Amino acid sequence: MNKVIVGNHAVSWGVKLARTEVISAYPITPQTQIVEELSDMCARGALNARFIKVESEHSAMAACIGASAAGVRTFTATSSQGLALMHELLHWAGLGRHPIVMANVNRAMGPGWNIWTDQNDSLSQRDTGWIQLYCETNQEVLDTTIQAFKLAEAVNIPVMIILDAFFLSHTSEPVDIPDQVTVDRFLAQRETSIKLDVADPHAFNALVRPDAYMEMRKDQQDWMRRAKTVYAEIETEWKALFGREYGKIEPYRTDDAELILVTSGTVTSTTRHVVDQMRERGTRVGLVKIKMFRPFPTDDIRRALSGAIKVAVLDRNISPGRSGIFAEEIRSALYNIPMDDRPKIFGYIVGLGGRDVTPAVIEDIVEQTQIATQPTREDLWVGVKP
Repeated sequence: MNKVIVGNHAVSWGVKLARTEVISAYPITPQTQIVEELSDMCARGALNARFIKVESEHSAMAACIGASAAGVRTFTATSSQGLALMHELLHWAGLGRHPIVMANVNRAMGPGWNIWTDQNDSLSQRDTGWIQLYCETNQEVLDTTIQAFKLAEAVNIPVMIILDAFFLSHTSEPVDIPDQVTVDRFLAQRETSIKLDVADPHAFNALVRPDAYMEMRKDQQDWMRRAKTVYAEIETEWKALFGREYGKIEPYRTDDAELILVTSGTVTSTTRHVVDQMRERGTRVGLVKIKMFRPFPTDDIRRALSGAIKVAVLDRNISPGRSGIFAEEIRSALYNIPMDDRPKIFGYIVGLGGRDVTPAVIEDIVEQTQIATQPTREDLWVGVKP
């Protein structure tokens, strides 16, 4: 079935097709449409799920943790300050290995008060033990939502699906909605033996002594690393059923590229257009889109970038006192490869607070990077008013 829907409703349809059993959420712009649509689906009987109304995002995550511990498939959604309010419980969900799926609609953090997109809300939670998957289109949002449940339940790690505020959340695009029968073949009902069950008791969140705590963290780290392989297997299965795949990263016209642009989210679509135009003019430029940020796809990044002379990272975020977060991750990923194979990294800060990143902006970044022998600073700000 093909429908023209906004990105928020693409999430809702993915949650429905995954036969989610418990939804707990608190409304916040710009994600509210996700849970509004799900509440309507529950009210109409289109989705057989328990919809829990709570008084805050902190409580929403608490309810999801409890439901997940009881062995059911669980979902929530949030943005920005709401995600920040969840911070304490994101650790309990992530480090507690609860396979919750959450959609975060990227929205700038206050102050100043802002409802438009940048990535600082999700990236500030990168150490809470959640897998993070960034989406470019509404079709990718729907597909990734369904895949996220399978991934989370395969490795017992929660998954955060991330989409840009307004550029995706409130923009309508044609979306192929899979039929329920085929989705059921792909995603079976959640089954786990480790759950709250009076007939087979288990303890959750108990005190852990120093002689066991590190082993728990090591086990979690091993499974987080394994998630990269599991995700690739899930994508292979998805492509066989539906003909679509996205990859942990997506290289585009990089084989002979001297300069490679690195993006995530909707900036990727604009950048791909610019790459095509510049290729027609003879500029050897390519693109790498990063979809999976946690666990970070280090080996894939090394393979994709090692042949370039220069790399320009477009970061819609900033780590205050340092630089763009994707640029920092890429510098780290490339550090141990031989110097001769290591490109120079130019980290550009773009589009904060929803500022538009136009083709002209990206072309200017390409030209600046081509001219420069090396970056003048680690955070190169684009379009800042004097």
